Amino acid sequence: MNKNKQREPYRSDIMKKGPIKAAARAMLRGLGLDDEDIAQPFVGVVSSHGEMSACNMRLAEVAEQARWGVYRGGGTPREFNTISVSDALVNGHTGMHYSLMSREVIADSIELVMRAHQYDGLLCVGACDKNFPGMMMALARLNVPGAFLNGGPALPGRFKEQPVEIKSVAEYTGQLILRQTDEEELEAVSRAAWPAAGCCAGQFTANTMGMIGEVLGFSPLGSSTIPAVHSQRRAMARKAGRTLMKVVEANFPLPRDLVTRESLENACAAVAATGGSTNSVLHIPAIANEVGIEFTMDDVAAVFERTPLITHLSPSGPYLYSDLHEVGGIPVVLKQLLAGGYLHGNCLTLDGQPLSEALAGAPDADGKIVMPIAEPRTANGGLTVLRGNLAPDGAVIKTAGIARRQFTGRARVFECEEECLKVVVAADLHEGDVLVIRNEGPVGGPGMREMVTVTALLYGMGFGESIALITDGRFSGASHGFCVGYVTPEAALGGPLALVEDGDTISIDLDQKSLTLEVEAQQLAEREATLVRADPSGKAHLIAGGYAQKYVASVGPANRGAVTHAGNVHWPNEAAIAAAKQE
Repeated sequence: MNKNKQREPYRSDIMKKGPIKAAARAMLRGLGLDDEDIAQPFVGVVSSHGEMSACNMRLAEVAEQARWGVYRGGGTPREFNTISVSDALVNGHTGMHYSLMSREVIADSIELVMRAHQYDGLLCVGACDKNFPGMMMALARLNVPGAFLNGGPALPGRFKEQPVEIKSVAEYTGQLILRQTDEEELEAVSRAAWPAAGCCAGQFTANTMGMIGEVLGFSPLGSSTIPAVHSQRRAMARKAGRTLMKVVEANFPLPRDLVTRESLENACAAVAATGGSTNSVLHIPAIANEVGIEFTMDDVAAVFERTPLITHLSPSGPYLYSDLHEVGGIPVVLKQLLAGGYLHGNCLTLDGQPLSEALAGAPDADGKIVMPIAEPRTANGGLTVLRGNLAPDGAVIKTAGIARRQFTGRARVFECEEECLKVVVAADLHEGDVLVIRNEGPVGGPGMREMVTVTALLYGMGFGESIALITDGRFSGASHGFCVGYVTPEAALGGPLALVEDGDTISIDLDQKSLTLEVEAQQLAEREATLVRADPSGKAHLIAGGYAQKYVASVGPANRGAVTHAGNVHWPNEAAIAAAKQE
């Protein structure tokens, strides 16, 4: 901790001290607090606990242990909740329009409670795809002493002596369509795949973002891989609460001490090294936006390009997060990256220690789940940003586990996910097809739905590398195969994806990092001149009112994180200002 940084008056003083705040103290006593509790700094403890998903169902227990840690460390915890949308339950239907939107609501709702109640610190407990980045965005926006805890990954189930999880179910569904399995076997896999609480078991979006929490210094090192059902997670939650109180007292490190250009590059390197979720290209720039750092898809791509893939984690490998935990967790990966010169070791951890020092005692690579840095799976990371006349501002593909480097095929164009899904379910597919799903971007969706149902079915049907998918929507962290998403600009805002016609030739080159529509520029200009923008049936009602209307009016492009405000918001410490005026 930096002991030279002078402790300002607590923010909460302005809400509870002095004669005119007697009514506030009455309310606090009505909450069960005594004078000592009221005198202590107030720390918000927010979780997304609820029955929206198996990810969230045990978060109240984690939050309760974190509260004990805060109290033991000399703070008064103040519990509240935020929302969560389960990607696993909203996939493949209109509910998915609201998934990415929920990220903004989560960040905004936390901000509102924290600013209104003038809490002195914030401890976030989350465990599903969008509450991870939403909570980190709130931490960065508020810049009060803060910490984040992953509620923990689920353990896999077993079927036919093999581990199975949610991705397995989708792939068995693809096999059912091809009559390579039957409904009885599919249902047996479904019953086995998610045996207890926790977020998805592989290196999908939730666990990718849990890892990023460790890398950025929001989470204690080693915390994100502890399975949700392990008792050790209780001890880790209490430790996080105690550590946060040290940060509150020292007023260091604050989130904007943690989120720097260097730490954001570290986060990108960790994603690349683990074959993490493509959704990281949305969430890392969104977190950067909160602190006023311009960090776009281009910046992410530069780190991906120079960072090797050194793990064998699902979906590009056979191992799950519980396996990674057994060999030492995320610090094992980070130690290898640091040794190879792929991390900035001066970046800070939650307790103010430089990352290079904090990793000194981490275990070495086991050689099976995590490879030594001198023996990477590939020289470049597990994700690649493509460019070309079909994606002038970029598109993303997860390359981890893909053997094929080039793909050229004929376009089959769909105006929304549902149209494409009908064709896939009917098995009306041919090797060499390039399935183009457009009008699924942040505005056109609205909400930038993920195409995990389509991608998982294609992979389960054996078309992972013989059919390509291109969309201005996004993918699940579980998606793999020749799937290109996040195409920017999106079709609804004039992107070239809107000009593609059935039968056009499209080329994908992973070596050249290119995505090309093989149509002459003059012909594309003629199409542009006569284009009538599609208005897919069934979507108009989504933006007729309610939150979607506000979202469409404010959301930015995917290559800048699909954020809804300008960022770099400063929250003054009103108690400190008031104290200074009295001096």
